[in-house]
Amino acid sequence: MNFTLHQLKIFATVAKCKSITRAAEELFLTQPAISLQLKKLQGQFDIPLTEVVGRQLFITDFGLQIAERCERILEETDSIQSTVDQYKGLLSGHIKISVVSTGKYVIPYFVKPFTDKYPRVRITIDVSNKGKVIKDLVNNESDFSLVSVVPENLTVHSLELMENKLYLVGSNVHSKPIKSVGELEDVSLLFREEGSATRNAMEQFLKENNVEAKKTLSLVSNEAVKQAINAGLGYSIVPLIGLRLYLKSEELKIHHLPELPIVTKWNLIYNTGKRLSPAHEAFLDFVNEHKNEIIRENFDWTMDGG
Repeated sequence: MNFTLHQLKIFATVAKCKSITRAAEELFLTQPAISLQLKKLQGQFDIPLTEVVGRQLFITDFGLQIAERCERILEETDSIQSTVDQYKGLLSGHIKISVVSTGKYVIPYFVKPFTDKYPRVRITIDVSNKGKVIKDLVNNESDFSLVSVVPENLTVHSLELMENKLYLVGSNVHSKPIKSVGELEDVSLLFREEGSATRNAMEQFLKENNVEAKKTLSLVSNEAVKQAINAGLGYSIVPLIGLRLYLKSEELKIHHLPELPIVTKWNLIYNTGKRLSPAHEAFLDFVNEHKNEIIRENFDWTMDGG
């Protein structure tokens, strides 16, 4: 066999994305370039790696096993490079972080100064819903996850980063003032999708305050919720961290209630059985050492409720 590491990386990415188009976007390559390398790799095997049904690409059972081995080979390649760099006094490696959707307003500020200090460390950030974030962590497809609520059923190490404050928000143009929790029964309430930590916090808040949500609408992302609020579809309890531009432009406004904000914590978590590389350990040490400084420089505006 005469395949290349480049071909293995492309196939592993295609298998993960289940799409040549998405793999091309992730690898910053053209679709023809992806297809050409897949064809060359397939030429090394008598058994098909992929199949197309209709217009949908599927990875065969054989292909899934090869993709799994590709991942192992690529990880070992990274380890070899890390070992070489360590002997040269350099730090390198690859760190994969999965982040719940609102976490995209948090994690870049912790990653940027780290990559400035260690430019040879590659960091991949995958922003998704909470279910996929936890699944990726369990399956060891990510090294770290950023969540606002640590799952009780997982055995993980947790590094607390900062507070996550949630406030009642409405349109600055279309919404009437909300002065008491009881008034929430008379307005439309916008929720995140089932399983979202933001939705769970909002539902728990309503339950604790004996508020029955009579008119509701569910949306699949925080951005969708904010756009719906801006259009006047209703009110929602959302993380302050993602509201800065909307508050600055006066599109949305916070309705301050005595019972709010809800306060949770942003946590960087990783499996207790995780074998940490030097890059992983350096990232944890850096975040733990500099988190107060990073919060002070970038998130001071959240301390007084926006």
